[in-house]
Amino acid sequence: MIGILIQLALSWVLVWLFDKSNLTVLGLKPSKIRLLHFAIFLFMAAAFSASGFVLKMWIAQQRWQLNPEWSWALITGGVWFNLKSVLYEELIFRGVLFYMLIRKLGPIKATWISATFFGMYHWFSQGSWGNPVAMLVTFVITGAMGLVLAYGYTKTQSLYIPIAIHLGWNSIQQVVFSNGPIGKQLLIEVLPQPEVTVSYFSFYFMQFFPIVGVLVVCAWGIRRLED
Repeated sequence: MIGILIQLALSWVLVWLFDKSNLTVLGLKPSKIRLLHFAIFLFMAAAFSASGFVLKMWIAQQRWQLNPEWSWALITGGVWFNLKSVLYEELIFRGVLFYMLIRKLGPIKATWISATFFGMYHWFSQGSWGNPVAMLVTFVITGAMGLVLAYGYTKTQSLYIPIAIHLGWNSIQQVVFSNGPIGKQLLIEVLPQPEVTVSYFSFYFMQFFPIVGVLVVCAWGIRRLED
């Protein structure tokens, strides 16, 4: 949390030096419409994130069970970790530096630059650096997500939608299905996995439907928002 407070302090200094503005440029002040947008996009991202696991249970017959060591403290800690990590990344890639890029280069160029660095950042955060195929896949997927998140900010001049999408996706992956750096959380997979033969279509559908779905639907939803 100290790191995020330092980010906010540095952001305030940068935006004041840039054009004598303040942190209101991040659109963090709550309002009814912003909170509504947050709830809607959080739900959409969470639903698509969960769909990948549901498809694997249905098609590949994977099974999940409640973590016998779960506790409210464990789950709360997982949610808190995700909230901090999402805020940290959003303040870097869709924060004041992004605002400054928009003012200097326009929203389109700024969005592509932000998404490019967001994709490159995940080479290291997801451990794909050094593996060309994994790096390409990581860059395309997280870079595309970066485009949608940046679009959410440019459309609304607020971080509520980017934070909601980012948090909804990550929380389901890491807190509900224990698929992330924080270890076992609410549900854990029942091992060994069943040996099931699936078609190439089914395999790739399970892999790509969730991420393609969340990108397309969230981008559509953002576009439908009133200017």
